Amino acid sequence: MFALKSKIPFLMLLILSIAVIGCSNQNSAHNSEAGAGNTEKTITLSWPRDIGTMNPHVYNPSQLIAQSMIYEPLVSYNDGGKLEPHLAESWTISPDGKEYTFKLRQNIKFSDGSAFNAAIVKKNFDAIMLHADNHSWLGVIGVLDKTEAVDEYTFKITLKEPYYPTIQELAVVRPVRFLGEAGFPDDGDTGNGVKEPVGTGPWMLTDYKTDEYAEFTRNPNYWGEQPKADKIVIKIIPDGETRVLAFEKGELDLIYGEGVISMDAFKQLEASDEYETSLSEPVGTRLMVMNTANKTLSDLRVRLALQHGFNKQAMVDGVTSGLEEKADNILSTNFPYTDISITPIGYDVEKANAYLDEAGWKLPDGKTVREKDGKPLELELNFEKSDQILKPMAETLQAEWAAIGVKLNINGLELTEQIKRFRAKQFDLNFASNYGAPYDPHSFIHVVAEEDFGFSAALSNLPEKQELIKQIKDALASTDENKRQELYSSILSTLQDQASLMPISYIKKTAVYNKNVSGFAFPANREDSPFASLDIQP
Repeated sequence: MFALKSKIPFLMLLILSIAVIGCSNQNSAHNSEAGAGNTEKTITLSWPRDIGTMNPHVYNPSQLIAQSMIYEPLVSYNDGGKLEPHLAESWTISPDGKEYTFKLRQNIKFSDGSAFNAAIVKKNFDAIMLHADNHSWLGVIGVLDKTEAVDEYTFKITLKEPYYPTIQELAVVRPVRFLGEAGFPDDGDTGNGVKEPVGTGPWMLTDYKTDEYAEFTRNPNYWGEQPKADKIVIKIIPDGETRVLAFEKGELDLIYGEGVISMDAFKQLEASDEYETSLSEPVGTRLMVMNTANKTLSDLRVRLALQHGFNKQAMVDGVTSGLEEKADNILSTNFPYTDISITPIGYDVEKANAYLDEAGWKLPDGKTVREKDGKPLELELNFEKSDQILKPMAETLQAEWAAIGVKLNINGLELTEQIKRFRAKQFDLNFASNYGAPYDPHSFIHVVAEEDFGFSAALSNLPEKQELIKQIKDALASTDENKRQELYSSILSTLQDQASLMPISYIKKTAVYNKNVSGFAFPANREDSPFASLDIQP
């Protein structure tokens, strides 16, 4: 009896094992069949902050990389700086440069199936213009007089005065992209939010949890070529080291962006045979903006001393592992009108000390910080704390400027707070960058002259301020190519000489991805997403 009982559990275990093996084989066959053509292709990447509300007409905290997945422009900016038709199939410009008439593509639908036409384009422009002050950095908004839906597929804008970069500015990611009717609040004012993110782009936001993740799937109504992947998942990982660990553990397929990981980490991943890596061409200049409303920084000698007082080449090589290039020009020379002759402000500690002495900042016996009229030479530098490059640069400057008697306090801030303070000009020194393609050089010189933006702090106490502002307005309105080049040369030369915008390095985007990911290419537009061309093999 005992022997029989002892065999029963064994028999039951044997039967259970056979059943499990059978199920396992069934599942394997199913996965194999799915792998042959039915497996959902999902690409997972990380981003340092939440994607925001996905309102096409607002700024931070909404993230450009996600907005550009859902919403599209009338005109696209492509490789080589080519401006090409997108939602508009063609356009004409009146001889006086004030009227732009767009023929819209027909048979385009939003992700909910509703029609894209001139009426919805006008409704979006009307919503944008309700908050024109928020968009004053974009020059075309400031000169926009009226908009008109001429017929179902013809849309016209009229400007108060000629503005040569109009078409180029209509290619930017925000605010001039288009929300479907179902996304508009009842009063039509998107400044107070949108009902849902309905766009014409290749992706739709289908799942989202604040500060954790966002999932995008293909837009079944997309008018262009469908993306190769079925789904893009963006995981929110604020810390760069945590991001790298998640990638190495297989939780991510792609790391992409500017300053999202340290250059040391990029080099280590590049050295591994397990991953693919890409480094973009320069997309912008990493700058330090000096607020000349600050009495100390209003003195050109102090600004020159700060620029002479650190080894830029060593800092850029050290922090970026030699992957970024030292910047001497405020704008890199690959933009139109920017290839000007300048004299770089080189590393020269002796000259830095001489300038500070001449400006009246003396180093008392037994002290390490210079003083003038009993006040220490102390400055604060703001930067975005999640950027993996800016913090070590700030720490390097802190150490090197200490050697010339300058106390630098470094202040890492959340991006939204940094932008808020920058725009309000509540800073001494601030790490920033120009906008890059397709915005520059025109957008950069425009915001330098625009009182509502932080870059104008560099002009606050310059003796040339009014003349610079006049030249900038003339350049943006000019239809004479030679005159425009002459004005740009003068503007950029004066900004270089006044030393209130300190070029540091030419920014490059990085990408690290698994070997089963293909089709990666950096977009021509700095802020566009690269996901439509990506593919992944299960």
